[in-house]
Amino acid sequence: MLIRSSSIVLPAAILSGALLYLIGRELSFPADVRGQLLRFVEFLQPALLFCMLFVAFCKVSPKALKPKRLHLWLALIQSGAFALCCLLLWFFPETRYIHVIEGFMLAMLCPTATACSVITQKLGGDAGITTSYTIFICLIVAVIAPLLLPIASTRHDLAFFPTFLLIIKKVFPLLLIPLALAWAARYLTPRLHQRIISIHNLAFYMWVVALALAISVTVRALVHSHTSWIHIMGIAAATLMACILQFWLGKKIGSRYGLRLEGGQALGQKNTIFIIWLGYTFLSPISATAGGFYSIWHNLVNSWQLYRKQKTDEKASSHN
Repeated sequence: MLIRSSSIVLPAAILSGALLYLIGRELSFPADVRGQLLRFVEFLQPALLFCMLFVAFCKVSPKALKPKRLHLWLALIQSGAFALCCLLLWFFPETRYIHVIEGFMLAMLCPTATACSVITQKLGGDAGITTSYTIFICLIVAVIAPLLLPIASTRHDLAFFPTFLLIIKKVFPLLLIPLALAWAARYLTPRLHQRIISIHNLAFYMWVVALALAISVTVRALVHSHTSWIHIMGIAAATLMACILQFWLGKKIGSRYGLRLEGGQALGQKNTIFIIWLGYTFLSPISATAGGFYSIWHNLVNSWQLYRKQKTDEKASSHN
């Protein structure tokens, strides 16, 4: 029943995360209690992601992390789109659509979600392909962002090396430490490793809880934003376009290498927390809302893909 209902789990997590904040906002909690709850969520979210990645990476063999030609094409799309947007803002720094362009370019540059391997496994794809691309694109972003952000940003203190280290510090610990621990478990404690991978859907349902928390934090940011709704809707439309474009391009290019699913997930599923952080740190709080919207769009796409896979599996089982 859990597997059959997986196609509606992600929309349910999005809705429950939004309601969690909106209902909690109406309750008369003291200010110190609200602060404690916020700190608890800030601790719980990365802790869940860490545990989820450890479980997911236990299913990924070190031999599966091989670079592919597909990875180069996907990275070229991301860095090329980001460079074009930076140039556009350089030529037209006073444009009224600056936050919309910033939101689009953040959605295009953002590295693949650390949870991508979880959804890829759930859809029946090769998680090794998406995991290796996640590591690869994080390195690319760490180099490209410090080089090009000074063109688009109004800040004048963006030196390359400090910005590079800041990005590395942000994206790699949560990715590489669970990977190293998973491989250590594979070779040092094989019984524990087998026990972990025998628990079906564990990583997926950890991700569902983490998603609900992420949406709750996103709704909080939108409620407290002083941005006009015209800009908000513009960013929502821009991120939707970026999401559809990247899933389509990823699948299109991936099909040439027999990796249609993996290409779509690697390019389309994003580390939306990184979008929010990059926006707040280097651009503006308004453009940072792009992360919240993209989180909704790519999880709705994933829900649709899970639904289609469920129907395909049911049809296949009915013929057997």
